[in-house]
Amino acid sequence: MLSSLISYSPSVNLKMENPDELITTGILASLQNFVRKCIVAVLSYGPMPKHIAFIMDGNRRYAKFRSIQEGSGHRVGFSALIASLLYCYEMGVKYITVYAFSIDNFKRDPTEVKSLMELMEEKINELLENRNVINKVNCKINFWGNLDMLSEPVRVAAQKLMASTAENTGLVFSVCMPYNSTSEIVNAVNKVCAERRDILQREHADNVANSGVHSDISVEDLDRHMYSAGCPDPDIVIRTSGETRLSNFLLWQTTFSHLQNPDPLWPEFSFKHLVWAILQYQRVYPYIEQSRTHAKKQL
Repeated sequence: MLSSLISYSPSVNLKMENPDELITTGILASLQNFVRKCIVAVLSYGPMPKHIAFIMDGNRRYAKFRSIQEGSGHRVGFSALIASLLYCYEMGVKYITVYAFSIDNFKRDPTEVKSLMELMEEKINELLENRNVINKVNCKINFWGNLDMLSEPVRVAAQKLMASTAENTGLVFSVCMPYNSTSEIVNAVNKVCAERRDILQREHADNVANSGVHSDISVEDLDRHMYSAGCPDPDIVIRTSGETRLSNFLLWQTTFSHLQNPDPLWPEFSFKHLVWAILQYQRVYPYIEQSRTHAKKQL
């Protein structure tokens, strides 16, 4: 599965009876790869995003429209995720973040939640089995969210995967599950308060005058304790299926992100949609940079 992060081409049936079919398939695959590389080269002449965040919306509707089992939509969506990771990797996008499971999703039908947890466990374990390949491409994997809300097998697998890729310095892939921005901000505030309390307790124990601790909480204090600490804010947020809501996703980090809402459902999201998203970003890039610069001057 993860070999697709290194090379990606359509599967070829080596048992084809007609050798001409094998040759044709190989030529088409080579042509496809060549065209894709040319497009990436052209795109790279413009400003490229460092961080793209995806709200992977539409898996259930895809299953419904295709009259397939509901859980199958999420499996096809996972394949679309792997393909999108490959494309971003080829384009030199260093940070990829996906909204995989909202805390609010626990309110769904218990059967669906159980199915999603099983799928998460299965895919995380597949990544663990292939972690040598992940380390080979120097990919770091994060899980952002309240992991205590996950079932124990999923939580343990996620923690193992994070630990095994923690030292990698290449592509940074962050999976938000179970997550929402409200929870993230509350968690950051609690950590800042706990940090201040610990400092005051140490100073009191050592009879040291309180010289550097104050009651105000700054933006920088919260930034340090966000799940996303150390990652740049997203340049582009893509929500598939045409929906315009952020659904409580990275609200703290997306003030100057370019929000895009392509119509395809997530399992239908492809290379051409990603290219169009980057072209749209490049078109508005001067305005975004101007807004960021102006905001920094106001601080």
